[in-house]
Amino acid sequence: MLVEDNPGDVRLTQEALYESKVRNNLNIVGDGQEALAFLRREGKYADAPRPDVILLDLNLPKKDGREVLAEIKADPSLKRIPVVVITSSEAEQDIIKSYDLHVNCYVSKPMDLDQFVRVVQSIETFWLTIVKLPSEVDD
Repeated sequence: MLVEDNPGDVRLTQEALYESKVRNNLNIVGDGQEALAFLRREGKYADAPRPDVILLDLNLPKKDGREVLAEIKADPSLKRIPVVVITSSEAEQDIIKSYDLHVNCYVSKPMDLDQFVRVVQSIETFWLTIVKLPSEVDD
């Protein structure tokens, strides 16, 4: 799942994932409220699949990524989904706050197109082929 409001970054992420060897469904939402509705399967997202990993931008409309992260990690039914913050912010306070909220990793978006593609592909490879993730379990 990608939570990103910048259409250019959405397109780049889609292209990076398409070019990789691993084939996954990528669900995209553009703001924090929509992300939480998707994850909680509310309204039009009643049949939404549970994501294996969440790529989360911090600077989102309606509800910012820090708030989304806090709500995900406070929810017993969502807290085990790995969350990767991928953002343009390199501010130390954003990094500290994200880890205080139990983010699984924090990645700064590279400005270079080729590096951005490599970063996204590395995230996908690590979280979806190397790491052993828990299956969905009701608490």
